[in-house]
Amino acid sequence: MNGDTNQTKINPWLIAAAVILPTFIEVLDTTVVSVALETISVNLSATVSQATWIQTGYLISNAIVLPASAWFSSVFGRKRFLMVCIGIFTLASFACGAAPTLPFLIFASIVQGAGGGALQPISQAILMESFPPAK
Repeated sequence: MNGDTNQTKINPWLIAAAVILPTFIEVLDTTVVSVALETISVNLSATVSQATWIQTGYLISNAIVLPASAWFSSVFGRKRFLMVCIGIFTLASFACGAAPTLPFLIFASIVQGAGGGALQPISQAILMESFPPAK
């Protein structure tokens, strides 16, 4: 009798779908802002140069969290850390959409980048755990 008797076997393809969707949305989000910068700047009465801080803040916070994700996942567990990151990313995405001012949008974008930064490496690690090496 092995120690895995209490674990429920979950279809790895369901796990793949669950981790790929938020990762895809995060990757999509990195490109959406660059397309909408002019519209955002007009709607928030800012210059395009000022509005680029939205994307810059996102990418900087994303780049800071990305290498630290291995440490966070080892401390908190991959599943828990992934769920927290998805929650932070989702709430920050809502805040970005509801932002009334440019500084608020930049702040929400920084938080969004921090939440999304770990999604790619953590989803890859979960996929590696979920599928046997032969698959």
